Amino acid sequence: MIIETYDLTRKYGKLVAVNKVNLTIEDGEVFGLLGPNGAGKTTLISMLCTILKPTSGTAKVNGYDIVKQQPQVRKSIGIVFQDPSLDDRLTGRENLEMHSALYGVPKNERKKRIDSVLELVGLTDKQDIIVRNYSGGMKRRLEIARGLIHYPKVLFLDEPTLGLDPQTREHIWAYIKNLSEKENITIVLTTHYMDEADILCDRVAIIDYGEIKVLGTPEALKGKLEGEVLILDTNDGEKLKKKIETLSFIKKIDVRGNELRVAVKGSEKYLPKIIDVAKQCNVSIESISIRKPTLSDVFLHYTGREIREEMGNVKEIMKAHARRWVR
Repeated sequence: MIIETYDLTRKYGKLVAVNKVNLTIEDGEVFGLLGPNGAGKTTLISMLCTILKPTSGTAKVNGYDIVKQQPQVRKSIGIVFQDPSLDDRLTGRENLEMHSALYGVPKNERKKRIDSVLELVGLTDKQDIIVRNYSGGMKRRLEIARGLIHYPKVLFLDEPTLGLDPQTREHIWAYIKNLSEKENITIVLTTHYMDEADILCDRVAIIDYGEIKVLGTPEALKGKLEGEVLILDTNDGEKLKKKIETLSFIKKIDVRGNELRVAVKGSEKYLPKIIDVAKQCNVSIESISIRKPTLSDVFLHYTGREIREEMGNVKEIMKAHARRWVR
């Protein structure tokens, strides 16, 4: 195991951001922490990166204790922060040269290593452009290259595609999928994009309110939700929900405005019964679709909620600690 946590906990006063997390991550895997903003993903990653000290418990990264052996942990990891942290007055190559010097990459290896990571993220032909003229996707790729410059054993990616357009997100996914094999490293990424975790990760852990709700491969987690999801477009979602939520064959109901998402096993058998109930209570069903469970359904099943806004005080605390660590 490249990462092991032991009752890892972080509190901010009465707020428990991470609550006694016990987690193991295998060497070489792509591991995802899936959850809404404010769930504890960034706090957990920050402790593993030694940016934050645990309130209690500890963890080992590459065999080093995150409390007692911080320098060794930092040499073992690379980080791509959620917020941009490049010097936009330098070129792409100059950013990598500065970072390789800070991390002690031997001078006789720097040029070869920089050339290698630039090629890996597809920026060889853009290396001499000032970073302020990079697109959002190019900046993200350069940050990934910078995180790899010192041969880390573990690369932490905190919301690696946040704010990027769909096409650029897919390009970043392609680069991430190649990293683990080509660089022989473990990748740990946080995300609240369900499709991102499904495509990229060997295993995912769903975290909410600082606790791991469930862990497994994307396929195994989706497989736990037996049945299908019925999506009903109605003229009164709440009214229909109240009428059908007590039916024995209903596993889960989510209301989004007038749209109902109903988890049910045996949709063909039970759909007519739902339609009959709707008619009896004068609710009009405009359209019906059926699909297999997704990670979004898994998340809803284990947390009972949709994505929510992150609590501002925690985010500001995290940013302050990150700035202090960089200095």
